[in-house]
Amino acid sequence: MKPIEFYKFVHLRGPNMWTYCPVLEVWTDIGELEDYPSNLLPGFQERLSAWMPSLVEHRCSYEERGGFLRRVQEGTWVGHIVEHVALELQTLTGMPGGFGRTREMGKRGHYKIVLQVWQEDVTRKAVELARDLVMAAINDTPFDVAAARETLADMADSLCLGPSTAAIVNAADERRIPAIRLNDGNLVQLGHGARQRRIWTAETDRTSAIAESVSRDKDLTKELLGYCGVPVPEGRLVDSAEDAWEAAREIGLPVCVKPYDGNHGRGVFIDLKTREEIATAYGVALDEGSGVMVERSISGVEHRLLVVGGKMVAAMKGDLVAVTGDGKQTIRELIASQVNSDPRRGTTEEHPLNVIRIDTAARMEIARHGYTEDSVPAAGRTIVIQRSGNHAFEVTDEVHPETARIACLAARIVGLDIAGIDLVAEDIARPLAEQKGAIVEVNAGPSLLMHLKPAIGTPRPVGRAIVDHLFPEGDPFRIPVVGVTGSRDTTPVARIVASLISFSNRFTGLACAQGLFLNGRQVEAGDCTRWEHGQRLLMNRSVEAAVIENPPEMMAAEGLAYDRCQVGVVTAIDPAALMPQHGIEDGDYLYKVLRTQVDVVLKGGAAVLNADDPMVAEMAELSDGEVIFFGADAAAPLIVEHRRQGGRAVVVRDTQIVLAAAALEAPLIELAAVPLWQDSVAHLPGILAALGAGWALGLSPEMLRAGIETYRPAPVAAVA
Repeated sequence: MKPIEFYKFVHLRGPNMWTYCPVLEVWTDIGELEDYPSNLLPGFQERLSAWMPSLVEHRCSYEERGGFLRRVQEGTWVGHIVEHVALELQTLTGMPGGFGRTREMGKRGHYKIVLQVWQEDVTRKAVELARDLVMAAINDTPFDVAAARETLADMADSLCLGPSTAAIVNAADERRIPAIRLNDGNLVQLGHGARQRRIWTAETDRTSAIAESVSRDKDLTKELLGYCGVPVPEGRLVDSAEDAWEAAREIGLPVCVKPYDGNHGRGVFIDLKTREEIATAYGVALDEGSGVMVERSISGVEHRLLVVGGKMVAAMKGDLVAVTGDGKQTIRELIASQVNSDPRRGTTEEHPLNVIRIDTAARMEIARHGYTEDSVPAAGRTIVIQRSGNHAFEVTDEVHPETARIACLAARIVGLDIAGIDLVAEDIARPLAEQKGAIVEVNAGPSLLMHLKPAIGTPRPVGRAIVDHLFPEGDPFRIPVVGVTGSRDTTPVARIVASLISFSNRFTGLACAQGLFLNGRQVEAGDCTRWEHGQRLLMNRSVEAAVIENPPEMMAAEGLAYDRCQVGVVTAIDPAALMPQHGIEDGDYLYKVLRTQVDVVLKGGAAVLNADDPMVAEMAELSDGEVIFFGADAAAPLIVEHRRQGGRAVVVRDTQIVLAAAALEAPLIELAAVPLWQDSVAHLPGILAALGAGWALGLSPEMLRAGIETYRPAPVAAVA
């Protein structure tokens, strides 16, 4: 069979006609396969099920386990099959499969395959691999599913958010806090405009640069902690191997040797007892940092306590890494078979435990037993390989309250809002003072993975703790966003609304077809209705309210720039204004595109709809928030009924614009006093829509009146 052809990819980066999340539209020509549903393809279902048995979990339209495979057996088209295979390939790489749809287009054999996007390049590769797999199953040729999965996993590892950042973003999503990825790495904005906060992995915009620098200087950190009564190990900086030995003799053996500004446990040696061990450790530690410290070696086990916003939210306990001899394998081989074979160990951020490598510290531990890595220990003989840096046991509920208090104090002394506190204690359930335990390090930007995926124990919701720290319950994380769409009048409505909001002394951003404006000042000329222009307003820390014009063609091509809005305005729908270039070839699809603006209205917000346009008025039932109608006739049956049910409307009665709420009417202004209406009566629907949006935002009648009677569209700069 001739291969399936993908001839266009459309990335809808925000809410769209399909769903609330970003999606990839894959415009597909299945060619001659239009005449061959899956039940007419010999052996296809058997090969597909054998290659991807996990497809049995896809419920499809039958809403039951195995539903999709039942559709394949009964007969479905290959576009639909590619959709499900692409989603499952993403799931197999550790990404949520998510939303999927396949819909026919106007031309025979042409379909839109719609897939939820977690990262555009990964999803695009997933659908391409899915096509190759489906064609191989059709043609009965080999396909390496494991290799496909590995390809996607490698891409996801390099292109998607890391697990720590993703945990925070997912926790924000649970609270409906919007997130914007600001670079290709892990810099993410949570919230919008003036209400935003930023994270970078486990650092936030509250993480002081001074505090981070202090935490890297281990000697300074220890000094500050000691001044405040926090137990720390005795020790000092040394400048040579000989000085390290002298310091060890002063402190008393055994000792710990480590870089004074290192991180991630690199170059740290504990329980050193001989001059030779100390000299070797000094050389390695010096390579890992710009100086070396020698400290008293604390008796006990290393623990990592996570402190967020002054509270201890998670704790992990370390474990020795050891192997047991069998009289046959070398120590190197025992490490491979007994330790690194554990599926929890790996080199990616998804693995809670690291692969054990035979480095200088490991060789030193092995030598203490009288062996080298190539020795074959006797059966039953235990050899310690690594003593620290292997946090395996989740122990949050075991931490003594006094120890938790001291950890929080240490974070506060250094100045970190999020800190990983490393301490050594024999029993974390007892106070440190009882056992001569001590805090040995305070770390900025601690890894969250050990708490999200502990090797042993229950995961802790540390992402949620960080989100709650940044946005305490009740704190706002959104600014008022007004979205304006429709087949006409959208630009003047957007400009009027932005002008009205300015009367409330809020710094207002406007993205419309006449430019990008900040507080009335044009900062970019030309058409600024693309997705990126709306995002620029939402990323601006100065913006306290945003008005974004959304022409239908931009909604069909890119989706909305925001996840939800306070006010959504729909001015009109012209059923003849189709967009075949975007696959919108009938009125139903046009309606679905424009209804997106109403779908995203917040529960506490309002949809402002044209009562004189039946298709627009029909959207009232879609709004999660209030509905405010606008119309030229106060006596129109729809408006009368809406008011009877307690609704609001902006209407014209006789010669006045009236704000009507249920049975009450408040005359706002004479039409003759509105300069824009004097210019042209054709502006009336736009005037009413803008006033409705301002009213929905809580602007007082006095502000609305002053705003509309003084509004004149300011001239805009021409496109260079």
